[in-house]
Amino acid sequence: MAFDKNRIITIANQKGGVGKTTTAINLATALAAIGERVLIVDLDPQGNASTGLGIDRRDRKLSSYDLLIGSHSVSETVIETAVPNLSIVPSTLDLLGLEMEIAQRPDRVFRLKAALQTEEGLAYSYVLVDCPPSFNLLTMNAMAAAHSVLVPLQCEFFALEGLSQLLETIGQVRRSVNPNLDIQGIVLTMFDSRNNLAQQVVTDVRTHLGEKVYHTLIPRNVRVSEAPSYGKPAILYDLKCAGSQAYLQLASEVIQRERQRRAA
Repeated sequence: MAFDKNRIITIANQKGGVGKTTTAINLATALAAIGERVLIVDLDPQGNASTGLGIDRRDRKLSSYDLLIGSHSVSETVIETAVPNLSIVPSTLDLLGLEMEIAQRPDRVFRLKAALQTEEGLAYSYVLVDCPPSFNLLTMNAMAAAHSVLVPLQCEFFALEGLSQLLETIGQVRRSVNPNLDIQGIVLTMFDSRNNLAQQVVTDVRTHLGEKVYHTLIPRNVRVSEAPSYGKPAILYDLKCAGSQAYLQLASEVIQRERQRRAA
């Protein structure tokens, strides 16, 4: 089936501030750096993924809003980034009104899937969808379109509580609109090795979820935090910093898991 020619990975967490957009940008950059053709679809009305890749708001003539309402295609809404092999369908605040516009349509949760199942959508080997930090129609569209969900999880006290809610949400989507949706993996972010609580969170998450948790830990890193203000992924801003190196390792794990999946 044509839908299996690429991999659509939704990056989601209902909690904000967990490194979701940072993960989307830097994982996409790392995949592009090894020659994969990568597309980010920015579904967060805040548009941080678009800003973090240097796409000025004035240049977002068309956006993921236009893609989802069906007025324009992937090729018409996509913008090339400064990273070779990496493109983005940017976000604008128009997305805030999308739910009201398509709520009554019978295909309202399948709008993104339909757009990405076209020949131009299938031209990308990886599509990463950056979701808003909430469970709404935008997130539903992302999960209905995706093969798998990648979950960034901050190393903090309430991490497991929020994760259980997200896993239940994924289960609901699997039961209702996308029975093949899988968990690509859980990536632990903002890890501080000096913090005993962070160490405990890592242990707890690995105990509960085992192999679903990536080996790579994304550390708290000033250079990673600085990079979006320069409109660059951390990997371009400072390749040698600990955060960039961690995202390169994460990309390696993602690819390894995809190879194992195809071989199974």
